[in-house]
Amino acid sequence: MKTPIWLAMVCLAASLPTQAQIFKPIELNDQELASLRGRYVMPGRIISFGIVMTSTWQNANGEVIGATSSMQIQQSTITPQFYVSIINEKGNGSASSQGTGIVIGGSGLNSTEGVTQVVRAAGDHNAAYNNVDITVTRANQAPTTQQQGQALAAGSTLVDANGAGSLSISSAGTGVQLNIVANNNQGSTVQRLGQGGLMQNTTLLGGGNQVRNLTSLNVVLRDNVATGGSLNGNLDQLKGLRTQGF
Repeated sequence: MKTPIWLAMVCLAASLPTQAQIFKPIELNDQELASLRGRYVMPGRIISFGIVMTSTWQNANGEVIGATSSMQIQQSTITPQFYVSIINEKGNGSASSQGTGIVIGGSGLNSTEGVTQVVRAAGDHNAAYNNVDITVTRANQAPTTQQQGQALAAGSTLVDANGAGSLSISSAGTGVQLNIVANNNQGSTVQRLGQGGLMQNTTLLGGGNQVRNLTSLNVVLRDNVATGGSLNGNLDQLKGLRTQGF
């Protein structure tokens, strides 16, 4: 015998108040929120924010080409600015042989979001390392820092080259990019930060190469909570990154 529809509706209606009571929203305090994944920080607590990106390529004879790009933002910063230090080291071995490896595909890597780390190898005795780390410290005042290297203006490109390959560092509307094309068809690597994502992509076609793509994000939080009048100070500093693609 089938249960009448009206009886099922009565049972469902009777259960609604109980269910509503079970799922009643509960307000979480600050201590509970701090333990949740995806934590938040009030803007007034960020007193220093820094980015350091390093890309290097070392070929079989020890020659190294690369660069370090860094930026530090504090309350006294007027305009966010990247500074670049070139890495150019001579080798002490024989010249690298011509790379003969072939890597196909990978066009979809240019449209990924978030953090993307890729190593594709078609050679022997290579080493490739991609890494991203975030360091959060606490202090009552921002650390004293001095930017080193050449300023990388928005829309500009810096280049360098040696026996290991050709290097270019560019700052455009899509962010900051470090690109290395190795000589003798040994491969290439690119590290790009911008548009809400980070790409570290290395392709190895020869042998005996060592490639590194490193990005470090450093945040200093104020120990004492800022007053209401200063909560927006640091947000204004970070807005300057939007013009560079961040």
